Amino acid sequence: MVAVKEYEPISNLICKLSQRKMQLDDRSFAEQWLRNVGYYRLSAYWYPYRELISDDPPSRGDNFIPGTKFEAIAVLYEFDRKLRTLVHDGIERIEIGLRTQLNEYLGEVGGALAYQDPVHFRPHFDHIEWVRIAKRRVERAQKDNTAIRHHNDNYGGQIPIWVLSEVLDFSDVSKLYEGLFATAQYRIAENFGINIDLTNLSNNQRRKAKKHHPLVRWFEHLTIIRNTSAHHSRLWNRSFTPVSTTALRTMDEFQSLPDTQSEQVYGALCVMNVLLRKLSPNTSWPAKVRELIEGSFAELELRDPSEIGCPDGWQKNPIWNE
Repeated sequence: MVAVKEYEPISNLICKLSQRKMQLDDRSFAEQWLRNVGYYRLSAYWYPYRELISDDPPSRGDNFIPGTKFEAIAVLYEFDRKLRTLVHDGIERIEIGLRTQLNEYLGEVGGALAYQDPVHFRPHFDHIEWVRIAKRRVERAQKDNTAIRHHNDNYGGQIPIWVLSEVLDFSDVSKLYEGLFATAQYRIAENFGINIDLTNLSNNQRRKAKKHHPLVRWFEHLTIIRNTSAHHSRLWNRSFTPVSTTALRTMDEFQSLPDTQSEQVYGALCVMNVLLRKLSPNTSWPAKVRELIEGSFAELELRDPSEIGCPDGWQKNPIWNE
């Protein structure tokens, strides 16, 4: 059995960084960061600063590229932390918007308890499992949620969709949207300002888009990114499950999305940008994202916006300038 890696005190870790050629202009500053953020967590941010010793397969040595400063690692970490904060804030508004759209649609077509009737959903949607999870969310919330307790006490536990949606997770809401028929998905997507041009798609692409609105996969994608942000994990220099961009790119707003598919956070930022402009006209969120990328991150040596998926000239897209 391989022995577990031994604990090392911070003083030893600072010496190790110095021996590996990281520039430590202020050792007390480095000690503060290692004590409060941690060597292991920061190692993901300084990994690309380690010297490349092989291209095929890519491999990095222990020593750092000459001129690598600990202060730059701190700036990069702060950029990623602020990006997570912006992403979490934006997805919160999108999640609430999706909840509201689902409340309105289901309430209109079937009343307060429409979500309990499988007739409103696709035959292959696992409606029984979704309702089971929804009931579990209600049980989880009933101790602290006065609205849930009120409906349990006064309406025999019959929870209207507009009350239920407040205790659902984003993944639950996203799956409910996926379970709707395509006509309902398109109606809700259009309320979000997403009007794809099916005539600009190939026959196969059009068939797929008619089966499920492209937002289905994008909401799933945003759920993953939201959970990543909520757990304080890295967004910078990270790949997520790819999601198709083809249908969205029929809209002018999405021309800076990568061709065919997106797997880095920039694609999600673009989609969030467009959704938030519809949900919150005159929102400052896009400007804050652009300022963050063009600010401290752009000033870092050896780093490039392509590490979060930004294409060349991404700032020229009107969605980042209006």
